[in-house]
Amino acid sequence: MQIIPAIDLKGGNCVRLQQGEMDRETRFSDHPADVARQWESLGAPLLHIVDLDGAVGGRPHNEDAIKQIFNAVSIPLQLGGGIRNLTTIEHYLSLGLKRVVLGTVAHKQPALLEEACKQFPNQIVVGIDARDGLVAVEGWTETTARKAVDLVKALEEKGVAAIVFTDIQRDGMMGGPNITSTRELAEATRIPLIASGGVTTLDHIRELLTIEASGVEGIIIGRALYEKTIDVKEALALVNKNSQH
Repeated sequence: MQIIPAIDLKGGNCVRLQQGEMDRETRFSDHPADVARQWESLGAPLLHIVDLDGAVGGRPHNEDAIKQIFNAVSIPLQLGGGIRNLTTIEHYLSLGLKRVVLGTVAHKQPALLEEACKQFPNQIVVGIDARDGLVAVEGWTETTARKAVDLVKALEEKGVAAIVFTDIQRDGMMGGPNITSTRELAEATRIPLIASGGVTTLDHIRELLTIEASGVEGIIIGRALYEKTIDVKEALALVNKNSQH
């Protein structure tokens, strides 16, 4: 199980939103690269970056900040938000990012997703964001009629490297992850699942460790790290100890 700190970018700053609403933000840093260095120094194996402006606007917005983060650390980065075509995917991967996360495209343009997986094997992650079990797209501003579990099943043979599952109602609210939905999605596919949204305490990590065998391979943590309700070193020690059992 990996502990993956999140860096959400809005206007070049490191922020966190509540339930994905752009007007409910808390700014944590004007220097995202410094934040990235901090998480790397504490032992994080991977960083999850989200271009929030890109997710809502449909095209990349925070490239300067993303480049600064990339130049500041040596650990792998995965990036999502506003990535809607092969040109953007290729551009970001050419910068040296390990993986890109596709959300809206995975739902609306399955042929493009399939082509991306062929051209860039093991580098395409799908972000599935759900509200009441239904897929949300366009930076969470639009909720579809499609069940998240149905989208997961449709991805099975596409060559997707991993799935990031976010329960929107839990995201940024610090109320704990949705264990039931996360397990349901993980068990619906052979694709590794990364859980995101609501993880606030070490007990929440312990809860997710109980479904690791279902295919949950990572936990993205955001607000809890910035507000220090979870210590990165303690979280890493917990999952390392669990893996040795």
